[in-house]
Amino acid sequence: MTDLGQPLGRRTLLTTGGLAVAGAAGLTLGTAPRASGAPALVSRRLTLPSGVQSGDVSTRSAVLWARSSGPGRLVAEVVSGRKRRTVRGPWATGRSDLTAKIPLRGLAPGREYAVELAFEDEHGRRGERQVATFRTGSEREEATSFVWTGDTCGQGWGINPDLGGLVGYAAMHQTHPDFFVHAGDTIYADGPISETVTEPDGQVWRNLVTPEVGKVAETLAEFRGRHRYTLLDDNVRAMYAEVPVVAQWDDHETTNNWWPGEVLEDERYTQESRVDVLAARARRAWQEYMPIADPRAHRRGGGHGEGFAPARIYRKISRGKHLDVFCLDMRTFKDPNTPGLEKERTHILGAEQVAWLIREVSRSTATWKVISADMPLGLVVPDGEVNQESLANRDDGAPLGKELEIAEVLSSFKRLGVRNTLWITADVHYCAAHRYDPSRAGFTDFDPFWEFVAGPIAAGTFGPNALDGTFGPEVVFAQAADRPNQSPRAGNQFFGHCDIGADGRMTVSLRDLTGAVLWSTDLEPEPA
Repeated sequence: MTDLGQPLGRRTLLTTGGLAVAGAAGLTLGTAPRASGAPALVSRRLTLPSGVQSGDVSTRSAVLWARSSGPGRLVAEVVSGRKRRTVRGPWATGRSDLTAKIPLRGLAPGREYAVELAFEDEHGRRGERQVATFRTGSEREEATSFVWTGDTCGQGWGINPDLGGLVGYAAMHQTHPDFFVHAGDTIYADGPISETVTEPDGQVWRNLVTPEVGKVAETLAEFRGRHRYTLLDDNVRAMYAEVPVVAQWDDHETTNNWWPGEVLEDERYTQESRVDVLAARARRAWQEYMPIADPRAHRRGGGHGEGFAPARIYRKISRGKHLDVFCLDMRTFKDPNTPGLEKERTHILGAEQVAWLIREVSRSTATWKVISADMPLGLVVPDGEVNQESLANRDDGAPLGKELEIAEVLSSFKRLGVRNTLWITADVHYCAAHRYDPSRAGFTDFDPFWEFVAGPIAAGTFGPNALDGTFGPEVVFAQAADRPNQSPRAGNQFFGHCDIGADGRMTVSLRDLTGAVLWSTDLEPEPA
């Protein structure tokens, strides 16, 4: 891509770049859509009912996303400084649930970009226009920050108009991060959302509802409807328009605690009980609605690079001199949840992903290597009364079963001299800071590291979970629910914030629903 000019702040871009910013289309929380008295031609224009997004923004690439109200071609006006160019993307049709993406390559590192997105109809007429802004990662010694969390609209706690909707997203947005990592459970396809929920203290929680969220998702249309539901929220759309997303998936995008080959014994699933069929539909819907590279674009030679291969969720996002982010996929290659100890080696990442993670992290020249995992490494997460969902197997001794892959990763990092790694995760519905140390571990061939747990951002709060001592975790801080499945109204909703200074020093904080800092630590990078 041609250099698009000198960097400007986001506000400057929006006010001087000549871009028209339209309000978010679609349902307003707590009210019905307003009838339009505009002429017929205007009323038929294509709108953007789910807002606009950018995602996987690296030093030189990004992915743009939008959904149309009808068939149309996605068009982007890309502005940086005084330069602009028009990029015409693919057609949004019913085959993609009217979603479309444009991969951008050849961007300049450390630049602010504003992109006006709209859909053209078959006559070339553009409809509603909205702006997505983002900053590419800098290859210089510059400061950067990000937020992360997981678990959106779970346990029946949906968009509550009485409380302002999904206000945790507004709290994250107010920290002005350079990007947002959603570490999994972006939807709860297995969790029906009803109009009201009576809380233990008698208060009534009121949900915005749509037809697709009233039952467990089984059809492709129902999985898609779950993603559309989240994007009805004003807070989510506002944040996604200004903060690039790095998305992962975990179990609830399909169904609770699933693994490949599983057949459900759940009477709620009346149309389809084969998890492989459900997961294929879930993955297609997730891929359509997340601002990540479309695998089809790679087959056409139009992908945006950065290590994202066709049909592969695990990937690296290069954010410049101080930061590389490595997203894991701990669901696609997972072996079954089993009772007791797994004495033989089983999979949580799979051999190919293990090799990729060791190779890419060891090659990274960034100051910090942040590994975003679907679930914590040392917490015991049960699946029913006897099975284990987690890779931790409730035994403090040597690695067994799924733990063996993590042991291989950690020992390889030590052998290869990798410095300054830390792990972030969600999944367990409370926040915590864990310090892993071989001096108190059943397995000792690794260097000490931190793991930070955040979430939920809009779901029931639980915890704390029991520790497994194989990798020597210590709970340095934790805040959990007052009772199981505590309502978000109580405020025990959590996200993490990471701030890296121009000198490479990192501050990690765990925050609540209001953005208040509950705990923080300063980390000094070790020399390579």
